[in-house]
Amino acid sequence: MHDLKWLREHGPDFDAALARRGLPPAADELIALDQQWRALETEVQEDQALRNRLSKEIGQKRGPDGKPPAELLDQVAKLKDRLKTGEAELETARAKLDTRLADLPNVLAADVPDGPDESANREERRWGEPRSFAFEPKPHDALGAALRMDFEAAAKLAGARFVVLGGALARLERALGQLMLDLQTAEHGYQETAVPLLVRDAALFGTGQLPKFGDDLFKTTDGRWLIPTAEVPLTNLVAGEILAEEDLPLRFTALTPCFRSEAGAAGKDTRGMIRQHQFSKVELVSITTPEQSAAEHERMTACAEAVLELLDLPYRVMTLASGDTGFSARKTFDIEVWLPGQGAYREISSCSNCGDFQARRMNTRCRPKGEKQTRFVHTLNGSGLAVGRTLIAVLETYQEADGSITLPEAIRPYMGGIERISAHAQSTG
Repeated sequence: MHDLKWLREHGPDFDAALARRGLPPAADELIALDQQWRALETEVQEDQALRNRLSKEIGQKRGPDGKPPAELLDQVAKLKDRLKTGEAELETARAKLDTRLADLPNVLAADVPDGPDESANREERRWGEPRSFAFEPKPHDALGAALRMDFEAAAKLAGARFVVLGGALARLERALGQLMLDLQTAEHGYQETAVPLLVRDAALFGTGQLPKFGDDLFKTTDGRWLIPTAEVPLTNLVAGEILAEEDLPLRFTALTPCFRSEAGAAGKDTRGMIRQHQFSKVELVSITTPEQSAAEHERMTACAEAVLELLDLPYRVMTLASGDTGFSARKTFDIEVWLPGQGAYREISSCSNCGDFQARRMNTRCRPKGEKQTRFVHTLNGSGLAVGRTLIAVLETYQEADGSITLPEAIRPYMGGIERISAHAQSTG
């Protein structure tokens, strides 16, 4: 949501911010809706004050028969009807304003590069050197066929964009998630949290998935939604709260399944595990003050990068362009891991600073110690990392000519000391 006071004073700036995302101007429309609502609010407040004054007069002006004057009663009755109509119009006007506000994305940070799509993303840095192979490296789905990565079994159970992992691959997926959680909790101070996988409308509204992106989600028959990311329940842990500013930042992490309909991804990444309806992810969420959020954004991104460095997986960090930045974000860093089988860098984490955008939707504030005034917090979220895509990167980076996978040293303790996963076998030590 947006600050109406700021919008009234900076209409052209707001329209310029929308234009950076390729959207038409909306400031004049919003200001007009706001003025209509405020005028109705003034009328209702005046009528309420008049009703209160007349109610007192009714108690004071009584005739010899003990009854108030008929004209006064008639005036109060008409005022009651007018108030009922006015309050309904006021509610409708506010709903119209809120609906329009909820449909508009966050204002981008000034240093976000302008551009219509990912082609304008800006590379910030690279880490690691892609491995040189003495053979043609295979993509993960070609490798996985001999390693118990079964898309046909998954299709029989659930349809396209699912996978069944067996034996050592299933263990590797679990091990990667555990390594990520241990790193983020023990080394980086995130609090491990177990969260519901089903949430109500309000939670998805708070983080910005609803109402605009309902088609990207799965909804149950009782009106709940499967989470597309643990960002939703983790961020909403503080919904409606007034937090002590000295307790910030709060840092949460969770390893959960994530569920996405991928409604807008028809024909994209249809092969393999890159884009699935169900996948596991370690999510990082921070709740900070406005002064802390930029530094927290850099810190969160470094925490996600640390996983790839631990596994010795080359990557690069990109700042997303205006046309590629998500609805709720004011600035996003994408971490892209090198996939030898594709010969390309592919996204494995997005770390976003949402400013006070989500906090306004959730009504989450903080209060400095000893002060009465509150202000909205800033929220941040990032993947630390997407487990399935990390598994893909390990398979493609550490593959051998015979189709086996030599496991990176950091994951071996989580695999019971296994050093290699062999084709057509569970594993070998």
